[in-house]
Amino acid sequence: MVSIERPAPVDAQAAVSELYRQHWVGLVRLAVLMVDDRQAAEDVVQEAFAELYRRWPLRGSDAALAYLRTAVVNRSRSVLRRRKVARLYIPPHQAPHASAESSAVLGEERSQVQQALQALPRRTREVLVLRYYLDLAFAEIAQILGISESSARATSSRGLAILTERLKELR
Repeated sequence: MVSIERPAPVDAQAAVSELYRQHWVGLVRLAVLMVDDRQAAEDVVQEAFAELYRRWPLRGSDAALAYLRTAVVNRSRSVLRRRKVARLYIPPHQAPHASAESSAVLGEERSQVQQALQALPRRTREVLVLRYYLDLAFAEIAQILGISESSARATSSRGLAILTERLKELR
């Protein structure tokens, strides 16, 4: 009778610990070269070893080191992708806010300008908004509103004069 003996299971903790002692430094160097950050590199290598431990035993004795190298490269790529995405969503730097008084004054001035604009005739308001808020040329304004360029210029000039007078009255 032939007895088939299974090989004794290799103790995962001992095997992974030995791999850790032998290859940790080299794998961290690999990860540092990829992610350019020592802490992130150590995290990547630690996660690779943890995953190796969970998947133990692998199919061959050489498979463990190959698995670790592949895991470190793939996890480093993931770190780089997360960084890229994070950079896309970082809000732009905003200058410190002005004092409460200046904000209130500015808000009041804006409110006065908006009220004065609302009091203008529709066509005049449209021309001024297109010219000074959207910074369009008179030719573009004329095309959008279906009027001549000279009408756009004249309407803008008259509108600014009216707006100036109304704002002087409010102050």
